[in-house]
Amino acid sequence: MMTDYAASANQAAFAMQDKNRKLVRWWLYAVFIVLITIVMVGGATRMTGSGLSITEWKPIHGVIPPLNHAQWLEEFDKYRQIPQYQQINKGMSLEEFRFIFWWEWAHRLLARFVGFLVAIPLIFFWATGRLQGGLKARMLAILALGGLQGAIGWWMVASGLSVLTSVSQYRLAVHLTMACIIMTAVLYVARGLAEYTQQPAQKNIQRFAGWLVFAVLVQIYLGGLVAGLHAGLTYNTWPLMDGAIIPADMFTHQPLWRNLFENPKTVQFIHRMFAYTVLVLAVLHVVQTQRHAAGTTHARRALVLAGLMLLQAVIGIITLLSMVPIQWGLLHQGFALVVLSFAVAHWRGCKGAYAVCSV
Repeated sequence: MMTDYAASANQAAFAMQDKNRKLVRWWLYAVFIVLITIVMVGGATRMTGSGLSITEWKPIHGVIPPLNHAQWLEEFDKYRQIPQYQQINKGMSLEEFRFIFWWEWAHRLLARFVGFLVAIPLIFFWATGRLQGGLKARMLAILALGGLQGAIGWWMVASGLSVLTSVSQYRLAVHLTMACIIMTAVLYVARGLAEYTQQPAQKNIQRFAGWLVFAVLVQIYLGGLVAGLHAGLTYNTWPLMDGAIIPADMFTHQPLWRNLFENPKTVQFIHRMFAYTVLVLAVLHVVQTQRHAAGTTHARRALVLAGLMLLQAVIGIITLLSMVPIQWGLLHQGFALVVLSFAVAHWRGCKGAYAVCSV
């Protein structure tokens, strides 16, 4: 009798554990979707030249946009004090200002919203005992990264308010990469709470999958430098650059290392070459999984990942050849997030579910 009671109690506990895992997992998926939206709105904000339209950082009061004509004129007057207006947008009408203002306001509002979307359910899940083991530390780390990202965002905007007419490419690349790191962390934790029927892959396959995620993040960082320097408009031919594999004038800045971050020609060249490198790594990963894990989910995911990277390369080429119109630029950025997301899911799938961080 006692044995039957204990077995029944264990079954009920496991059922509740599975339910809690699903609740936490779907909460993290919701956070992940909002993060993707923030990055895409951020991309549109950058491509429409809207990122400097709000010249102050007001984490609380900034939620409320201008509510009357006088308040709009006050915001517009602040914008007219910065170099971007004086050197690029001088003569802009109030209606044109409103257009760029709403992009930046929406971007900041979404960033605030995702903070609440993480913090409030985290308190609830923690208080009701739905978070166990290392999940608590992981979620606190993600929340801290979100706070840091807000500070980085203002640090980026501040770089364009006094001397520059746009934000620093260094800070833009850091801001974009940090957003992608947070996305990676959220999806990694969420996929760790999923059920897996396939046994974990060999350690060498797991490590290679992890390095692919790192390579995609590096490529996104390089893409941030390209965006910040408008380097996509430097060479709009493919496969050659200015009729050569290695173009001239790539090392005109002194000291030489500055060319890697400040010379648009060099930055575009590096972004192209590393894209080929990432694609080659993905193909090698396919060969590895076919050799050591043929017929498994791991091998099929590796093949899909390589296909997504190839498609992203094609989108990048079309974006380049068409002189980076906003729709193709946003598609290129958005599909980079698709590639990153699948790479993270593949990496986590190769490792299987959490062994000790169950919910």
